[in-house]
Amino acid sequence: MAAGRRGAGLRLCATVFLLDMAFCKGFVEDLDESFKDNRKDDIWLVDFYAPWCGHCKKLEPIWNEVGLEMKSIGSPVKVGKMDATSYSSIASEFGVRGYPTIKLLKGDLAYNYRGPRTKDDIIEFAHRVSGALIRPLPSQQMFEHMQKRHRVFFVYIGGESPLKEKYIDAASELIVYTYFFSASEEVVPEYVTLKEMPAVLVFKDETYFVYDEYEDGDLSSWINRERFQNYLTMDGFLLYELGDTGKLVALAVIDEKNTSIEHTRLKSIIQEVARDYRDQFHRDFQFGHMDGNDYINTLLMDELKVPTVVVLNTSNQQYFLLDRQIKNTEDMVQFINNILDGTVEAQGGDSILQRLKRIAFDAKSTIVSVFKSSPLMGCFLFGLPLGVISIMCYGIYTADTDGGYVEERYEVSASEVESQEPTEESKEQEPRGGDVLVPTVQGPKDVLEKKKD
Repeated sequence: MAAGRRGAGLRLCATVFLLDMAFCKGFVEDLDESFKDNRKDDIWLVDFYAPWCGHCKKLEPIWNEVGLEMKSIGSPVKVGKMDATSYSSIASEFGVRGYPTIKLLKGDLAYNYRGPRTKDDIIEFAHRVSGALIRPLPSQQMFEHMQKRHRVFFVYIGGESPLKEKYIDAASELIVYTYFFSASEEVVPEYVTLKEMPAVLVFKDETYFVYDEYEDGDLSSWINRERFQNYLTMDGFLLYELGDTGKLVALAVIDEKNTSIEHTRLKSIIQEVARDYRDQFHRDFQFGHMDGNDYINTLLMDELKVPTVVVLNTSNQQYFLLDRQIKNTEDMVQFINNILDGTVEAQGGDSILQRLKRIAFDAKSTIVSVFKSSPLMGCFLFGLPLGVISIMCYGIYTADTDGGYVEERYEVSASEVESQEPTEESKEQEPRGGDVLVPTVQGPKDVLEKKKD
């Protein structure tokens, strides 16, 4: 009886799970070739996938939750998915190069999503990009609300001007990463001091910074550099995005589960440098920490000890390591200054040699991971091709050996023929009368046939 009740309970749970999945899938539309003609009628959040893609299969339940959430909150954004292998022409039109690719399609514009593949991050991206490019802040209460809601956001203050046109152009390019607002001078908090108008400000790290065209250069480049908080908890997605900023990344690689003083000390040192030396280093450096060394080991193709400090140039895959332990803030500041003046030599890079090393490292990592996860599958995938290649090489080798043997025999036979030819002296010594014995001269072909016999 107990076993029967357990079985019935399991069947009920499975049924509920399947119904829940089917319910969620109902809010994600399967798109076909007709999507090309009517996509401009609505704003679409689309997942371009391939049926065989493992990452696509992991994203599928999350994508179903995104569809359900967007529908439940009454969002104007429709959620869909398209098999990019079946409708490759449409996928190519939208610039799909890998799987899965998430895009928000708004009129003639297509925005790529490059952030973490979590429900909350994807939904925030959809809300940010689908709304107004520049959102007005009509009151101080609204301004304060945005400060509490967003860790980083940009504000244009003033009327119509060439600076506002540049601000709009930058927002159209970078809306996929951050929020853009506009406000009048009366709405700005009292602690904000503006030397001139109009102005562009970034609010982050519980303070604000004003754009200076002469010191900061191009507005889009400045926004791209300043869209991150000064100190971050790093992961692979953030390091990838930081490659576009041109900044070096000063990173404490630690084990967050380890509460020993060595791990907490390095994290505190990086935080202090980021806070106390911001004006000195923020143009060239981004600060943060990363939990564990797995990703860094793959990036550097080396085994880093934890805890440690490494400075990365994610744009060209160079990195800097200190040959001694960093004990305090002064050591870290000295390390950064030595990098800036060229005293510390960069390692790694993207040279041809490093690229070849990367290919070999990736191949080795793939093989090791396959054998660790499934030894039998690894033997089949790599053992069978190696066996076939070995047999082919053996066959080619033995064929070449036989051919060389025959050719050598032929050369020896030809030399024998030359030795058997009569010389001028032997001709003079031949008897003139009676029967003359003429030596039979064999051709190379005859000699070869005899040798083979």
